Amino acid sequence: MSAINVFIGDSVTDCGRDIEPPYGDGYVREIARSQKLAGQIINVGTSGHRLVDLENRWQVDVLDHKPTLVSVAIGINDTWRRYDDNDPTSTEDFRASYHRVLSATKSACNPQFVLCEPFLLAVRDEMNTWREDLDPKIEVVHEMAKEFGAVLVPFDQHFNRLAISMSMSDLAEDGIHPTVFGHSEMAKLWLSSVGELAR
Repeated sequence: MSAINVFIGDSVTDCGRDIEPPYGDGYVREIARSQKLAGQIINVGTSGHRLVDLENRWQVDVLDHKPTLVSVAIGINDTWRRYDDNDPTSTEDFRASYHRVLSATKSACNPQFVLCEPFLLAVRDEMNTWREDLDPKIEVVHEMAKEFGAVLVPFDQHFNRLAISMSMSDLAEDGIHPTVFGHSEMAKLWLSSVGELAR
């Protein structure tokens, strides 16, 4: 049976996939173009979504595809909405929702999981305060990766390491949505993290 690779997340994964189908113009397209990931690639990223939104569409957008690999990149909107809309997502709710979707997926089709850190570059001073909300959610991603035997893709670590020696805005102008270069870095890191699974 041919491999089926589903990428789910928010706008960072979406990247205009409806305008530039089927992959959008971000890291998922770069992964597809590399031809290092065998099988079909399906991008179901949706701009603006939080983890609860992913959970609500998980059956149709993930399980119904019977994937052999599921890559999840979510969490920055769970933090962002606390600060721009006074609509927080607690770490406990984030953990519980993440555990539910992964458990359901493991039971349904037992795919390889690839869990990606949500990331933030503090291009504005006030964004430094967002860390108190985002860092615990990143820790949840690490917990889930360990529990479910997932590949962990350390996007946040990588981007903040790069930002030591280059402008943050060259990676993501608003600190959240990657530039063309940023997406290229994401694709390279994703592929190197997944390693032999992507051959």
